[in-house]
Amino acid sequence: MTGSVRQQELLEAAYAWVLEHGWAGMSLRPLAEAVGSSPRVLLYLFGSKDGLVRALLARSRADQLAVLDAVGGAADLATVGARVWAWLAAAEHRALLRLWLEAYTRSVGDPGDGPWAGFAAQTVADWDALLADHQPHPGTDAAAAERALLLAVLRGALLDLLATGDRPRVDAAVASHLAGI
Repeated sequence: MTGSVRQQELLEAAYAWVLEHGWAGMSLRPLAEAVGSSPRVLLYLFGSKDGLVRALLARSRADQLAVLDAVGGAADLATVGARVWAWLAAAEHRALLRLWLEAYTRSVGDPGDGPWAGFAAQTVADWDALLADHQPHPGTDAAAAERALLLAVLRGALLDLLATGDRPRVDAAVASHLAGI
């Protein structure tokens, strides 16, 4: 998102707040107070609360796509899966991934044109494209199914990890799946 320096500063401050507190408690007045602004200024800079949510979703998506750097020059799908899992499972990404999960869930429940609409579908498309880049014949039905299964395993493992914190168990499950690719 481009905008004024003040808009960018407020976006970063609001993003830090949302990372810490999540989406559920996001109300304009407390958020504005926490970031040193006013609801009126936030509405002016972002057009509406929905506009602010969309800007925050775009900001979080940029952090989520940082996993591309973690993949590096991986040559095959199993290696990519292992590197993606290592990134997802890293403790320093917990707040971001909790935020992703909340946004993903809200998106699934937003079939219209609200601020959450399309977030989940775009996330799946982003990850599918990342995985397809590491398949020899990504356009085949079999390759698409293989990516969909890997994505489902990674997403499910992430949910288990966020719920239980039991990394050894979840790591073993992911490794077991990746060994079969």
